[in-house]
Amino acid sequence: MSLKKLALGASMLLALAAGTARADTVSVFCGATDYDLCVKAADAWKAKTGNEAKINKMPAQLDDAIPLYQQLLAAKSSDVDVLFLDVIWLGMFKNNLLDIKAMVPQAEQDAHFKSTLGAGDINGQLIALPAYMDVGLMFYRKDLLEKYGMQPPKTWDELAAQAKEIQDKERAAGSKDMWGYTWQAKSYEGLTCDAIELIASNGGGTIIADDGKVTIDNPAAAEAIEKAKGWIGTISPEGVLGYDEEASRAVFEAGNSVFHRNWPYVWGTSQGGGGPIVGKVGMMPLPVGKAGEKSSGCLGPMYFGVNKYSAKPELAAEFVRFITGPDMQKMRAIEGAYNPSISALYTDPDVLKKLPFLKDTQPAFADSATRPSGYTGTSYNRVSQAFYRAVHDMLTGDEDVKAGLTKLSARLEKLKESR
Repeated sequence: MSLKKLALGASMLLALAAGTARADTVSVFCGATDYDLCVKAADAWKAKTGNEAKINKMPAQLDDAIPLYQQLLAAKSSDVDVLFLDVIWLGMFKNNLLDIKAMVPQAEQDAHFKSTLGAGDINGQLIALPAYMDVGLMFYRKDLLEKYGMQPPKTWDELAAQAKEIQDKERAAGSKDMWGYTWQAKSYEGLTCDAIELIASNGGGTIIADDGKVTIDNPAAAEAIEKAKGWIGTISPEGVLGYDEEASRAVFEAGNSVFHRNWPYVWGTSQGGGGPIVGKVGMMPLPVGKAGEKSSGCLGPMYFGVNKYSAKPELAAEFVRFITGPDMQKMRAIEGAYNPSISALYTDPDVLKKLPFLKDTQPAFADSATRPSGYTGTSYNRVSQAFYRAVHDMLTGDEDVKAGLTKLSARLEKLKESR
């Protein structure tokens, strides 16, 4: 064999050996609603780097992942390298997440909206990068509003009136399963979001102020909850008391709801698969409770962070950079209607061609309401549970609204300081 062939063979073996040594696997948690997009991102990462990301689907309700994470991190387990994180969990798990600031070039950090990146930067440590923006939005049947000569409502009272009129007329015309409004009133974190939107847009504050003052016991908050209570059984089905995002979305996408509150991803799901409402959906910021108040969609960015106990921290950080980077955020925006956290994508022609509404979501972000996780820190989960359970009892009639808010306020005074 010639020296040239020997040299070529040796170089090929070295290349193969290097590739084998380089290829590795990280384990990743991803949300149930965007699981397929995570798998696609993992495939793209493998094609680019040769490394694999094993995607683990989280529970459909994000709340249910909290005890799972707590158990995993308390055991200092390295079973999962990359964690998918709600913004409200960052304070809760900050001591168990790796500081990746030195691993992420400053230019990559600066590409994200400052406020969103800032939520992942706690006490000078960058513990997570944003994957996408989320804010509560209102979806509606634009074909039905046009049919009855209506404009999208500006206030909740206008929405309720339109919902009732269209619901009744559509039922009379043969659509017996039509409802005016579907939302999330199950006793879980989603109800915290829906309720805080109603209360904040009515001038009732956001449960606990940034300075720690409990503000929930006030007439504007009571008025907002009473209003929502009145929707149940009139424009919203009794079943809404057990609806989460997916259950309520199913009703809307089956063509059986005029208005529907949810997160931006519903734009993508409602326009795919040849469903009954393809091409019939409009989207807008949430209505206000009264004149002079702001639309107050609940802000909910999602993040990826590295488990502090990972045996492969550098590789895990590389995957976090990749899945939160511009290419994957663009893919997620186009294929799943997830709002990017990278500002440059809001002027990307490919994104805007697919999501022309994207420019309309920026006011929703500007006027958004935030949950009180900043002040409450590790006690946020207990605070939120107390809030949504109390609100659920008020909505079902098991608790008088005004008395319930007074009782809730006293309970939150104790819980907020257990952080």
